[in-house]
Amino acid sequence: MVLRRPDGTQAVFTARRHRKGHGLVHDTARERVGAIPWWAPQRRGWWIAVLFMVGSTCFAVGSLPPTAELLGTSAAYVFFIGSIFFTSAAYLQYYEATNEGDDPEGLGRTRRLFGIRATSLGWWATAIQLIGTVAFNVSTFMPLRELTTLQEEVLVWAPDMIGSACFLVASTLVIMETHDRIRGAYLRSLESRIAVVNMAGSVAFGFAAIAAFVVPTTGELANITVVNTGTFIGAICFFVGAVMLIPDMRPEPAETATTAASS
Repeated sequence: MVLRRPDGTQAVFTARRHRKGHGLVHDTARERVGAIPWWAPQRRGWWIAVLFMVGSTCFAVGSLPPTAELLGTSAAYVFFIGSIFFTSAAYLQYYEATNEGDDPEGLGRTRRLFGIRATSLGWWATAIQLIGTVAFNVSTFMPLRELTTLQEEVLVWAPDMIGSACFLVASTLVIMETHDRIRGAYLRSLESRIAVVNMAGSVAFGFAAIAAFVVPTTGELANITVVNTGTFIGAICFFVGAVMLIPDMRPEPAETATTAASS
């Protein structure tokens, strides 16, 4: 929603900006400058970005053929470690959405570790994403054990599919939340570009999950090339999206934020 003040300046309000504590963005030169907080461990948003970057790096390293071959069976541990970083970042986003807009840095009031905001697309996106990361925890942990083909289908492939489906749903909800209904210049806003990059990563993970089906007659994956390629591309997309979260921590310029406004 965009409001024009009597003095001609604009105030922009979106659900996502409210959730992240960016508040109203005014059309002034002061709002158009500011250092990107590449080192800001005192801020939750910085940790979300870093945790996603580390998790994405683990998935990229584990799926890239040269490093995967070098790691051998240890690649399974790399995937599991990466999934833990994903879940940690996803929980912080869920926590942020649960306490939407109320003292975003957690100072001066009691914060809820868990909660429901049924009317918030952002909350649903983060909650579903968190479920997906937990599913990935299961799908990456189980290969560390000796499993039969049936157990691999039930304990590895099924959670992988559930996690990928959750990521796709969550990415769709974020795109719906950030979609510009005012000017139609969707990709001009940083938050919308992050949403699109993450959707691309979710799609790649989805293809990898489908190709990871264990063929009962052979006990092999349906298409290991697609599995590795999809996982690597998805990991790179999530890494890029995570890097973009850091400049997203500061208020956007008004002319950019306006294009991301939604009622």
